[in-house]
Amino acid sequence: MSGRYLRVACTAAVAAAQAVLAPLPALAAPVPGPERPVAELLTDLQQAYRQAEQATETYNATAERLQRQRAEVTRLDGELTIARRSLHTSRTEAGRLARAQYQNAGGISPYVRLLLARDPQHALDEGHVIGELARERAKTVGRLADDERRQADLARRARTALDTQLTLAEKQRKQRDEVRTRLSDVERMLASLTADQLTALAGLEKDNTADAQRRLTTSGALGSATPPPSPEGDRAVRYAVRQLGKPYRWGAAGPASYDCSGLTSQAWDHAGTPIPRTSQEQWADLPHVPLNRLRPGDLVVYFPEATHVALYLGDGKVVQAPRPGAKVKVSPIAANPILGAVRPDPTARPLARYTPPPIPKTATEGSDEAFGTL
Repeated sequence: MSGRYLRVACTAAVAAAQAVLAPLPALAAPVPGPERPVAELLTDLQQAYRQAEQATETYNATAERLQRQRAEVTRLDGELTIARRSLHTSRTEAGRLARAQYQNAGGISPYVRLLLARDPQHALDEGHVIGELARERAKTVGRLADDERRQADLARRARTALDTQLTLAEKQRKQRDEVRTRLSDVERMLASLTADQLTALAGLEKDNTADAQRRLTTSGALGSATPPPSPEGDRAVRYAVRQLGKPYRWGAAGPASYDCSGLTSQAWDHAGTPIPRTSQEQWADLPHVPLNRLRPGDLVVYFPEATHVALYLGDGKVVQAPRPGAKVKVSPIAANPILGAVRPDPTARPLARYTPPPIPKTATEGSDEAFGTL
């Protein structure tokens, strides 16, 4: 990661910004100057990107809730329209019965007519008809009462749903501003660094990634061989590989750009197995799988807060959207601190034969460490 790359990353991050979160502690202003230890600079950048990532995933989660809430408001509005039509029909029918009852109010009661009738059987038959009409009148009145209750309940629920939608929209706006603030912090930190510091930072980042990958592979945690993916996992991998080189943009889920969970969720959606949108939801909702049983298509989740995610390719590699300013790329699985892995299709049988998709040589270029960004 060259000094030029870091500056471009930062500028792109701020230009792309739009989204995010509950308040996070402010970062201390970086101390410029060549005397600043590179390890401290890297730590500060990691913290800044981690905070931006938390803000981004919170924004993504709110955006998903807002989308669902809008659908709920639309559904309730539709039901309310139908209920109002039904209520209008019931009131019309009830009015007709009321007028008929009023017009017949002066007649002789069915009991007296039975006593005075020359043909009692005819009077009894007529009384039966009158009874049926009375029962129908009671049903109409009951329907009217039910329709009134339903209309009132739906109107209340529609108002509540709309209030919730407005609250979520305001929350999303505040979270968007939080993302912008966090990415501005990153830009300010990067702008304070000298060319020598940027070069040293790139070297330290590369060394740290290589060391983490070496420790992971020599520990045997990944297992000795990569099993084949399921048909769905194969489709998810091939979709993700087709996105190589596309830019990272927070809050994006394709097709032109992605954030980390946008890439993984879209890959599995195109594979025919929809999964949750955010990395935290993917970690919380999908079945966990040990690292030594990873197969292509599984999701590798990073950081204690589950704020970064990548899609496993096999042989210790993942495809990921690393951070603002970067592009979708292939990285070592240990490029970030691993929390664990999940499998979107735990019951699917693996393919009998599997040929991995070709990976361009340029797919591994650029920075690997996401610094906790989404």
